[in-house]
Amino acid sequence: MLQLPSSELVVAPGRAVEWRVGAATGVPGPPLARPSFNQEYHFGACAGTDGGDQAPGPRPRTDSFAVTFEIRGPFDRPALEAALLHCVRRHEALRCVFHASADGPVVEVAEPQDVKLEAVDRGPVASPAAARAYVDRFLGATDTRRGPWFVMGAVVREGSTTVLLACDHLVTDGSSMMIVLNDVATAYEAFSRGREPALPAAGGFLDHGREERRRAAAVGPGDSSLEHWKGFIARGGGPFPRFPLDLGIEPGAGGPARNTTHTLLDRAGAAALEARCRAAGAGLPTAALAAVGVSLRKQGGPDVHRTLVPVSTRGRGRHAHSAGWFVNLVPVEFPVADGTDLARTLAAARDASTRMIRGGRVPFVAVLRLLAPEHYARPWPHAVNFCSYMDFRHAPGAAHHAARRAGGYTSVPATNGMFLWLHRTHEGIHLNAVHVDTPQALRTGTALVGTLRRTLADMAHHGTL
Repeated sequence: MLQLPSSELVVAPGRAVEWRVGAATGVPGPPLARPSFNQEYHFGACAGTDGGDQAPGPRPRTDSFAVTFEIRGPFDRPALEAALLHCVRRHEALRCVFHASADGPVVEVAEPQDVKLEAVDRGPVASPAAARAYVDRFLGATDTRRGPWFVMGAVVREGSTTVLLACDHLVTDGSSMMIVLNDVATAYEAFSRGREPALPAAGGFLDHGREERRRAAAVGPGDSSLEHWKGFIARGGGPFPRFPLDLGIEPGAGGPARNTTHTLLDRAGAAALEARCRAAGAGLPTAALAAVGVSLRKQGGPDVHRTLVPVSTRGRGRHAHSAGWFVNLVPVEFPVADGTDLARTLAAARDASTRMIRGGRVPFVAVLRLLAPEHYARPWPHAVNFCSYMDFRHAPGAAHHAARRAGGYTSVPATNGMFLWLHRTHEGIHLNAVHVDTPQALRTGTALVGTLRRTLADMAHHGTL
């Protein structure tokens, strides 16, 4: 399953039905809670304001993730509705309602037994053009500030049905959407056979956020855990390392985003790269970091690669199968000077990753509050160097992706920079890249993809950079 632009989500014509999350009326809910650090930051940044002042950066936006899968044969609507309700009741994050307040956003969470689904039959989607328009409307339905934050739908045909699930980034990360996909598909398969779904326990996301806040409350500006961040900020000029190549925009400006996915290495190439990394005492995440840093250097970037890297905070315990935003941003920097061989570059990237993990336990948003409060709850101030790596082969339900014809999609309407999401599937290593849609950014992005592809191939097949 690739991470693709939402524009590549193609659905055959059929009859459309949608569901949204509702709650029983007249039922008192639990006290309002605070969202996670990421949610608080994202909610404020997407408002475009902070305390009434206009924030710099791109216009407010609604970023979202979507997943799809196919049901073959006759459509069992009661089974799908039961599966969707089971998923929403199972995952606390999908039952959240967000409200603005004078002290920042607050969260209202419906109790599982109080949740219901509100169905709307959209009628026939009669042509490919109508299906494209329907998908665009469906994917654009989420709204960071006002909701809905989770929308569910199906396009039903004789002999097959496409299930669509879309979630605002305020609620989930990309990994969580794979969990949601697997949960709904597994539950549908069970309910359609008259059985209860067998899924592992999923802890509540709000507990994760509360624990994160408790840990951060014990950290002050002089805490030793911030030394890694302080050095990174001092050497790079701030907490947001600049994307080093020309994107054709002024600092603080932004605009509509361009979203593309590219295959960088096929299955054999990915296996060869993994073997090279293993021999050098490194892993593929390290290789991805090194390849991006070296490629940026080849395109005219600096000889020290400074970037922000998202890392999972869900762990292997009670949140391993939970939906939510389980990500922290951590700083990485290592040398990529011309003439350095593969072994030394991998070692430098590996050591930087180790320092990153040890020095990146404080939530990124808490770091901003302590060390750079001028950036708190505001859009990123300029094009930021950002790189991610994920192995989709280990996602829950990955073994069924092909049979379910599963798809994963990102929607980023606007940006002021370039973001690189490398991901591995059973077919190889791929890149989902999002950048501001300017002619210069297109030239820069096209050249960078080509350089990154060649760099990874040299690493895999020749052991060189």
